[in-house]
Amino acid sequence: MSTKNPETVVAHVQERYGKIATGEVAGCGCGCSAAEALESVVSQQIGYAAGELEVVPDEANLGLGCGAPIATLAPAPGETVLDLGSGGGMDVFLAAPRVGAAGRVIGVDMTPEMIARARATAAKHGFANVEFRQGRLEALPVDDASVDAVTSNCVINLVPDKGQVFREVARVLKPGGRLVISDIVLDRPLPAAVADDLYAWAGCVAGAMQRADYFGALAAAGLAEVEIVRDVDFVTTIGEKLPDEIAALLARTGVRPEAIAGTVRSVTYRARKAG
Repeated sequence: MSTKNPETVVAHVQERYGKIATGEVAGCGCGCSAAEALESVVSQQIGYAAGELEVVPDEANLGLGCGAPIATLAPAPGETVLDLGSGGGMDVFLAAPRVGAAGRVIGVDMTPEMIARARATAAKHGFANVEFRQGRLEALPVDDASVDAVTSNCVINLVPDKGQVFREVARVLKPGGRLVISDIVLDRPLPAAVADDLYAWAGCVAGAMQRADYFGALAAAGLAEVEIVRDVDFVTTIGEKLPDEIAALLARTGVRPEAIAGTVRSVTYRARKAG
């Protein structure tokens, strides 16, 4: 299935994550087998501390992500925090107690099933300082210069036009506002069979940009002072055995594991808007 039509990509990603939200397919969409590891274990393997997970409702942890950006973002009391591609709301609920009653955490996701799940979880557990808005990351339903901090966890790689996402981040951030994002980048081109595979895109692999292009687009949007705080091989993030989704991808495309070894990187980085 070709990845050349951006709207085909978007529709496929939305369908995939809608099924994860409703439990039709397993979570761990960015690199693990839910049959082999509980979501909390997977979350610790990608960087969350056990203590962080204790404050997050179980319904919000779908075993997704490629990092743990909230600890580095360090939301402060009274701040407004925006989570791009908030999914079940895990990072939103993790940030909520940190910003306190005077602050607010906004999650934006394009998938209706994810929004419904996150809103239900917020209502069930009494999170009064969070909200979830449906929308595309390329056109955020957020006012200009209204956000103190932005985060995202393994989602920007899923968007065809990443440069537009970064321009939107710069638009909604206040002058001097900061971001901490976990995402996937490539250190060399993927084999053509993988790069053109729609399922590999939804699995957080085929949609990733080359590292230089990714951070070039970030800088072009006016986001500077970039610092990489974590940089690991995405394929082996959760252990020595290939994740089921990666193994299935290689079997489907006929690509050998060594062809992508060290190519797909999970990075967490911080940056800031000038001003």
